[in-house]
Amino acid sequence: MKAHDGMYIGGAWRPAEGRDTIAVVNPADEQVIAHVPAGTAADVDAAVRAARAAFPGWAATPPAERAARLAALRDVLAARAEEIAATVTAELGSPLRLSETVHAGLPVLVAGSYAELAATYAFEEKLGNSTVLHEPVGVVGAITPWNYPLHQIVAKAAPALAAGCTVVLKPAEDTPLTAQLFAEATEQAGIPAGVFNLVTGLGPVAGQALAEHPGVDLVSFTGSTAVGRSIGATASGAVKRVALELGGKSANVILPGADLAKAVKVGVANVMSNSGQTCSAWTRMLVDAERYEEAVTLAAAAVAGYVPGERIGPVVNAKQRARVLGYIAKGVAEGARLVAGGPDSPREKGYYVSPTVFADVTPDMVVAQEEIFGPVLTILRYEDEEDALRIANATVYGLAGAVWAGDDERAVAFARRMETGQVDINGGRFNPLAPFGGYKQSGVGRELGPHGLAEYLQTKSLQF
Repeated sequence: MKAHDGMYIGGAWRPAEGRDTIAVVNPADEQVIAHVPAGTAADVDAAVRAARAAFPGWAATPPAERAARLAALRDVLAARAEEIAATVTAELGSPLRLSETVHAGLPVLVAGSYAELAATYAFEEKLGNSTVLHEPVGVVGAITPWNYPLHQIVAKAAPALAAGCTVVLKPAEDTPLTAQLFAEATEQAGIPAGVFNLVTGLGPVAGQALAEHPGVDLVSFTGSTAVGRSIGATASGAVKRVALELGGKSANVILPGADLAKAVKVGVANVMSNSGQTCSAWTRMLVDAERYEEAVTLAAAAVAGYVPGERIGPVVNAKQRARVLGYIAKGVAEGARLVAGGPDSPREKGYYVSPTVFADVTPDMVVAQEEIFGPVLTILRYEDEEDALRIANATVYGLAGAVWAGDDERAVAFARRMETGQVDINGGRFNPLAPFGGYKQSGVGRELGPHGLAEYLQTKSLQF
């Protein structure tokens, strides 16, 4: 798609207040593919004012009509899926097949789920002599990351719109073209002017202005825990609601008796998908001492199938590549055994990192505690189930995880004791209606399904 040189505010593309621009770089070949405006506080203010003006009308729109607009949005996204996939591949570098199935496909499912929820959700309920109303919270400031650019937008905008909120989006500066495409889709779907607004820009400027703006009632942010803390502190000063989806260091626990070959193969695929740039990736594989070396051998063999530039893409930019390589160097320095990959560049051009596997990792190592956000798997040994549980819970994060066992009942019993927001049992499939979010420093609130819709509602009771 051709980049817009303005902001989408009040139902129209309008010039940015400043002259600065942001270069959009294809991480697969390091070529500049477009420029977008670098938004200022003035741009954010204009967008929030437009959202504020549109809020009363959209909030009063019957849920059935909001559902119809979301169904139309789903259909537009489905019709433009090929263009979406190509755009994501161009600015994120992901292999086209992944862009088609996940980056373009998943947002269609999520948008459709909120079209259905908007039509069926109990926005009013009786409780004794009271009528309880679930009303839109107001103007939402959505700040989204680059790793799943369209999915992260839809996971915030769709429930907000379903609830009757209006939205101002500040997307990641690395992937703004997908956000512009989404803005076009809202217009095509007949969503009224000012209900959805887009300001491109840098986080410390446009993102900060959005989080601080007094006209924003809720800030929904996905990104690093460090930035999430800052946004939370800013919002608390204004007694403003926040929804924070932050980092993860999820454990993939393989219990004795589990199908080891399957658990390792699926676990490796989970970590390597999207070049390891997934906050919920199972980056810590926990294996019992008896089968540990077999698991290491299986993981190294599985990783060999992820050829950079073919099955796995680059990381998003040069800074991220340097960060991931720095963690690989730390792992070596700490004494972890490098069984696949390493710090050498696998290709001459592009921000590629070799798919990497560390064995002999101990729970206190940096690579076992901090989120790397790249194609790096750590394999840890445990002695018994209590030891496995201790290791699984021994991080500041609690976003996701997996448990494999010879039977589901045993796996569920273990999963119930894990301090994490979502656990896959024996390879359970992703559910776009299940609540997604974390314990501890992995965030506040939930996304997806009815729990995601509830984040954008406030409660009022009427007594009779």
